[in-house]
Amino acid sequence: MAKRSVQAYIEEVPSWDGGARLSGPPLSAMQWLVWSLATAGKFFEGLIVFMGGIALPLIAEQFAMTGSDKGLVTAATLAGILAGALALGGLADRFGRKPVFIGEMVLLAVALLVAAFSPNTATLVGALFAVGLALGADYPTAHLVISESIPAAVRGRLVLGAFSFQALGAVLGTAIASVVLSSKPELGTWRIFYLIPVVPVLLVVWGRLFLPESSHWLVSKGNIKKAEKQLRKLLGRKDVELLDLEIAEEGHIERSSDWGQLFRGKLQRATILASVPWFLQDLSTYGIGIFTPVIIAAAFGSEAKEHTVAAVIQNDLIGARGTALVDVGFLVGIACAIALADRWGRIPLQILGFVGCAAGLIIAALGNLNGHSNLVVIVIGFVLFQFMTNLGPNAQTYLLAGEVFPTRVRGLGAGLAAATGKVGAVLTAFFFPTLLADWGTERLLPLLAVTSLVGAVITWIYRIETTGVDMESI
Repeated sequence: MAKRSVQAYIEEVPSWDGGARLSGPPLSAMQWLVWSLATAGKFFEGLIVFMGGIALPLIAEQFAMTGSDKGLVTAATLAGILAGALALGGLADRFGRKPVFIGEMVLLAVALLVAAFSPNTATLVGALFAVGLALGADYPTAHLVISESIPAAVRGRLVLGAFSFQALGAVLGTAIASVVLSSKPELGTWRIFYLIPVVPVLLVVWGRLFLPESSHWLVSKGNIKKAEKQLRKLLGRKDVELLDLEIAEEGHIERSSDWGQLFRGKLQRATILASVPWFLQDLSTYGIGIFTPVIIAAAFGSEAKEHTVAAVIQNDLIGARGTALVDVGFLVGIACAIALADRWGRIPLQILGFVGCAAGLIIAALGNLNGHSNLVVIVIGFVLFQFMTNLGPNAQTYLLAGEVFPTRVRGLGAGLAAATGKVGAVLTAFFFPTLLADWGTERLLPLLAVTSLVGAVITWIYRIETTGVDMESI
């Protein structure tokens, strides 16, 4: 059998005597296992971050937090994601995808235990930052593990399918928090929120031990024999002989993990496209996602003049239940993104989504004008926003970041893009409570709508369409 590249084997469509052949490349049991275990990081992110929005009022009351303390607790996980994506994402280019893929989950389990038993605000902030480090490392690594293991024709659907578990985690986290808080209406119930994911995280660690290393990465390091062995494991076949490919197809990218190369030549356009829209969408996606319970509770919660523990818990439950309704748009949006990404393309969906986000935010702002809250209008606006952000920028920025860079710097580039996005998330998380109190939704939401429209413009100017393009020719 003639020697071929890694992607050629992944793209191969079996044929039989008589000319019969499948319509597309089949996926092996190991490829499906790779995909299923790569969904975990996004699921845990949605579960932990959005559950944290419900935990915040309880934590704030128990630890007697100031406004700045609340901002630190909310921003800690997002700041950790930023640092993890930036500092740890590039490790997957140096040491391999698999070691980082396993190590990040070990760190997550330890950090969750520390968070659950935190005696004070400082310890909790540190633990949540470590949670973010683990989740941040998963941003580029999970994408690379999937995209370097599957055929180009279904890459968009499977990467976004994995990403959709963030939405599932957010919805499930909100539901679990509501049920747990209803059955145990106490301030200390927030600790249970951080204990719940620990056992599932450890199970994911165990499962990832059995996955193969990326053959694309091994070839890029010149380790052809090991790449052949890992590709046999991935595809479940024995007849694998690889070409000793050079990096000519990838534009002679330097061998070092040099951040500067991401801002030179053709890679500069890819870096801007992957990073700037992600920053702009995270400003609104995390602001609305985390603080929807607070916004709904502020508009429709208890109006009791006395500040009591019972009132805090009651308002938190109102916010949690309202958020569960809003998060339906989250799930429907990501489902549509999965169905359309490989048909309509990444760029059209991202632009459409940004424009739709702006519309949803304006509608939500109109529902709270002049101090009069209209629940129906606010919910419609937030549902539309959640649908459009997950159809467009929340899904497509993640997808594009792992596709527009060549193999040797894919982890570095995807990590930088994710970190840039999380700068927006951290800024929102830290300043949103203060701005919400000082400006109100009628001023804050239109400002976020403007950032969404800017995201649409940047996407169009720096567009690079990767739909159907295989990972070796990028």
